[in-house]
Amino acid sequence: VELLGKAYPRDDYSNVTEKILSKVGKNLHNKKHHPLWLIKEQVKDHFYKQYMGRFGTPLFSVYDGLSPVVTVQQNFDSLLIPRDHASRKKEDNYYLNRDHMLRAHTSAHQWDLIHSGLDAFLAVGDVYRRDTIDNTHYPVFHQMEGVRLFSCHELFCNVKDGEDFQLFEQGHRTAHKQESHTMEAVRLVEFNLKQVLTKLMTHIFGDGLQVRWVDCYFPFTHPSFEMEINFQGEWLEVLGCGVMEQQLVNSAGAQDKIGWAFGLGLERLAMILYDIPDIRLFWSEDERFLKQFIVPHICQKIKFQPLSKYPPLINDISFWLPSETYSKNDFYDLARTIGGDLIEKVVLLDEFTHPKTKKVSHCYRIIYRHPERTLTQDEVHDIHQAIEESAVRELGVEGRF
Repeated sequence: VELLGKAYPRDDYSNVTEKILSKVGKNLHNKKHHPLWLIKEQVKDHFYKQYMGRFGTPLFSVYDGLSPVVTVQQNFDSLLIPRDHASRKKEDNYYLNRDHMLRAHTSAHQWDLIHSGLDAFLAVGDVYRRDTIDNTHYPVFHQMEGVRLFSCHELFCNVKDGEDFQLFEQGHRTAHKQESHTMEAVRLVEFNLKQVLTKLMTHIFGDGLQVRWVDCYFPFTHPSFEMEINFQGEWLEVLGCGVMEQQLVNSAGAQDKIGWAFGLGLERLAMILYDIPDIRLFWSEDERFLKQFIVPHICQKIKFQPLSKYPPLINDISFWLPSETYSKNDFYDLARTIGGDLIEKVVLLDEFTHPKTKKVSHCYRIIYRHPERTLTQDEVHDIHQAIEESAVRELGVEGRF
């Protein structure tokens, strides 16, 4: 696989498609006046102004040009993700080969950036996951990672009798803390994290924003939380965060520090803030879309005017699954490769097991709708036929067309 000027030998793990490779290097988050760039700039602006280092310089450094090609070690091992964890499966990731992949999250850079000596940083980039096809899922999206580490002095300096407190102890892991952290340290780190993120979301969505925190699980933080905001009467999850696993911090060489991390999706925020109904629009070259975001100031309110919704064309496809391994994401990838952004959604309508032969049949409904123009019956017919033929050839299914 040739990518960004390097060659990666293919092996039994290689599953990245040409369609996906064509998206690498587009860097929508760095395209001036793109909605994802606007969100990135608003977050950057907020962190630069809100948090100053000792010498009046910004505390957080921002990395938005890190290569999306990472090692499996960076994407999983460095984050303490167990070898048998479901998130490593080929069905869910784009592997160049056994050792290299397109990053599945910006967390893949946490270890390296801490190891290089940084205490506070934001990392922004395109991330790649094999997933379902609908208006909120796309195999490439953009994330921002934030990390902040504290020394004992930094964490407790504003606390009465702070010099008596410690970061670490030999304790037990509970639902609220890790075995090596003191309760005082975790409480302060968690308080700081939630305060930083509440301020950030208020900066983006405006005053009076309702926020709630839901306990959850990530392999590289504990305790962990999801942040939800109440937007137009609905509770929406906007990010995941938590107190960093000390084992990760220690292995990166910052064993005298404790820290927090968060990860947020830029598309998610942009879809909520600008009321963009379909994630495919972020890849649009249509002036009617792009010119709506050319504003004199990054914080200017924008109400997205939808391009008129063109009529959908709906076709179903049924086939018997091969006896070997078959994953729905293989079919979704194949449909995306051939139909590209003409496909709005793919739904598994029906699953049927033949009583005698025990063969399994799937029926998928494919909704074709272009975000910018009306599709003709003929072009959809050709694409649909190509998907049928390709499924037989590539996935070894037996068509029921």
